Amino acid sequence: MFNRSVLLVIVAAVFAGLGLLAADRWLSRGPAATGFEAITPYPAPRPVPPFELVSAEGPVTADTLRGRWTVVFVGFVTCPDVCPTTLTDMAKAQKAWEALPEARRPRLLFVSIDPERDTPELLAGYARHFHPATLAATQPDLAALERFTTSLSLVFRKVPMGETYTMDHSSSMVLLDPEVRVAGVIRPKLPGGALPGSGAIATIDPGAVARDLARLAGAAP
Repeated sequence: MFNRSVLLVIVAAVFAGLGLLAADRWLSRGPAATGFEAITPYPAPRPVPPFELVSAEGPVTADTLRGRWTVVFVGFVTCPDVCPTTLTDMAKAQKAWEALPEARRPRLLFVSIDPERDTPELLAGYARHFHPATLAATQPDLAALERFTTSLSLVFRKVPMGETYTMDHSSSMVLLDPEVRVAGVIRPKLPGGALPGSGAIATIDPGAVARDLARLAGAAP
């Protein structure tokens, strides 16, 4: 009995410390239970600590994002598969949002987790190749970059490859509400029948993402 009690206390403390217990219970219900197709909303939005990213147009802060729904995706310019696939799919959703009034139009923020190679100017050109409205930014201070991504429950790490390196990173996207709070997550799915580790790329349904965000914005595309 004592050992079981101690174990329960430890488990509860871990979840409380990560701030994920309530979210985990909600996420287990899945998008269908909430009426959304692609988004899994959190039961209560959580604040994002102050941050400042760097873009070709200037600083990106909470004030930059305030007032509109924002989808945040992390990646890097030389990413061979997940990033271009996701940005291509998201461009389809962004095209659907063009019919919405600009003041309500959802936006995509692409954050490079490879500031060593991805300058703000290079990043801007890369992101706009997929859709001109994509906001692209990074943060040369890795500690500050990690604080930002961790606050969104997104992770990344540098992986050496001989004389060069690549980056591992979360493929999920995070939804920020108009008050710049973490409000939900969009998780890509593997193609039907594909197994983890098979080499198949998990993808999103751009139509479902577009409809979900348009619903949140208060109109349909």
